[in-house]
Amino acid sequence: MARIAGVDIPTNKRGEVSLTYIYGIGRSAAQTILGKAGVDANLKVSEWTDEQTAKVREIISEEYKIEGELRSEIQLNIKRLMDIGCYRGIRHRIGLPLRGQKTKNNARTRKGKKKTVANKKKATK
Repeated sequence: MARIAGVDIPTNKRGEVSLTYIYGIGRSAAQTILGKAGVDANLKVSEWTDEQTAKVREIISEEYKIEGELRSEIQLNIKRLMDIGCYRGIRHRIGLPLRGQKTKNNARTRKGKKKTVANKKKATK
């Protein structure tokens, strides 16, 4: 396992795919990083030289916000939305979808497990 930015990336996969194991780096960012580092995207991480690994590490640390720093920034952004009381902040606060999705039938991911509400009993004559 190669260690980049505090994450063990798999050595048996292509560099482009391995870099996506780092939070904040997707496929396109991985391609850009490997291009700047001059590493072939099809090379497996186990075939990288020490210089190539060092170059990739350097590019990631200088140009990208990843892992803990990125997570904390996202949490601060959400907290800011909740503090100012905007629509998105309120939806975050009450745990509903924020991007206009319907909630009558779906939205189980945001709303959580079903909470069954008992029916109102009919009055007997």
